[in-house]
Amino acid sequence: MKSWIKFINDYKSYLKIERGLSLNSVQNYCFDVQRLVEYLDNNGIDISPVKIDEEIIQQFIYHIASELNPRTRARIISGLKSFFNYLIFEDYRKETPMELIEVPKIGRKLPDTLSTTEIDSLINAIELNKTDREGKSQGERNRAMLETLYSCGLRVSELVTLKVSDLFFEEGFIKITGKGNKQRFVPIGSFTQKYITIYMDAERNKLTIQKGQEDTLFLNRRGKSLTRAMVFTIIKDLAAKIKLNKTISPHTFRHSFATHLLENGADLRSIQLMLGHESITTTEIYMHIDRKFLNNVLNTYHPRR
Repeated sequence: MKSWIKFINDYKSYLKIERGLSLNSVQNYCFDVQRLVEYLDNNGIDISPVKIDEEIIQQFIYHIASELNPRTRARIISGLKSFFNYLIFEDYRKETPMELIEVPKIGRKLPDTLSTTEIDSLINAIELNKTDREGKSQGERNRAMLETLYSCGLRVSELVTLKVSDLFFEEGFIKITGKGNKQRFVPIGSFTQKYITIYMDAERNKLTIQKGQEDTLFLNRRGKSLTRAMVFTIIKDLAAKIKLNKTISPHTFRHSFATHLLENGADLRSIQLMLGHESITTTEIYMHIDRKFLNNVLNTYHPRR
């Protein structure tokens, strides 16, 4: 399987350099290809990515069908299509073996939405003055993070990489570096600005900041950037604390941001720009509005209401 390793490593470089994907996205794409390689190895099928045909790919798809749900299978098929399209792009193959591979039909998965009351309850559950064994507090940081997630609709990866130099408070914007290193400016209200400023003055300025992290906004108590997993844990613990009967994550705040804007009359195009979606169809997933709201829209705006 040495030939696969070489092609996968070249593919990694292509995804990172040519497409500008994050490390997490690159790993996910390559993991899909590695699943196929593992299947070939386990079944004694010695064939290169240049020679593999549709029949073997189809056997692999049948194999994972019994183990994985349709959504995961669809993602793997999408990852393999990307890999073989890369091989065509680099002239290693003339055609893709994925041409006739059917993607399982899946419905759009809609995450839970938090009400403004639930968001307030989560944030109010943060113990602002609680200190750890070293006498350090992270309450102001946690409050500023959740306020930023919700008020700006950020992805968790965008939150943990947000820089002090990205804050343009006088102009009322923050600069976000999203997927594919694409940048956008997102409005930030005075309410959220206030909590970020309090965090910086009360907690961040008292940390011993590690070299290379001087510009990172949200830091752990050792002066290093936070991980995505740490933000998940903070939110999960707060949900348990207030006995919130919902499965939530950092993305729930982003989803709630878009939903609340839409319900209060914002247009889909504006929401798309703030979320950083390339396609308006991606933004449409946030339009899981109940019939009552749609009736209100019709009765308010239609000339025949």
